[in-house]
Amino acid sequence: MTTFTRVTLFTDTDGRARFREHEIALPEGTPSSMLSALMPSGGLQLRHSPVGFRSSFHVTTTPQWVFILSGRMEINLQDGSARVFGPGQHFYSDDTLPAGATFDPALHGHWSRQLGDEPLVTAFVRT
Repeated sequence: MTTFTRVTLFTDTDGRARFREHEIALPEGTPSSMLSALMPSGGLQLRHSPVGFRSSFHVTTTPQWVFILSGRMEINLQDGSARVFGPGQHFYSDDTLPAGATFDPALHGHWSRQLGDEPLVTAFVRT
């Protein structure tokens, strides 16, 4: 069966953000156009980040798909690891603050930045 690889940015049991990948089945459609089951969404938001954009450490407040429409986005984690996403790539951002925790920028979340000489344009689809 054909699958779609979902890259997820999540909060691990130690409170730190990490990446993991898993497959989403594409059981619907036709052999030339395979589809996943319909997934609920809570709205679409577009963002334009100029050349030089860089955030501080933060967590995701609402789980959401992030699709890179143009430009390149780097996501950096507390452990020093980073991943770069370019046009047509995605990740599912779900590194929310653990229940009962107070945000600590030395422990929780991730930071992101625009890379290169092209502005970063992203689409956020909340779930």
